[in-house]
Amino acid sequence: MTNPAKIKLSHILVSQKFEGEDVLRKLKDGVSFEDLAQKYSKCPSSQQGGSLGLVALSRLDADFADAAQALKTGEISTLVRTRFGYHLIRRDG
Repeated sequence: MTNPAKIKLSHILVSQKFEGEDVLRKLKDGVSFEDLAQKYSKCPSSQQGGSLGLVALSRLDADFADAAQALKTGEISTLVRTRFGYHLIRRDG
């Protein structure tokens, strides 16, 4: 697998696992990632629909970076726990 130095990402950050599971259910029901990020994410990126833009993998929490790198463009991760909380990560084009 190639190891890009930077990738384009969005995420939704919640405090509790059950909140993340709830957001994941809503995603599967067809609610847009951006709408869910604006409504539920605790990260300032929620104002941009969860977009983190082009991110240097070296600047990310290791578990977050590993999960993000494993995604294909447009794919959304399962819940990823970091010291900040629980993330749903989407790799953008």
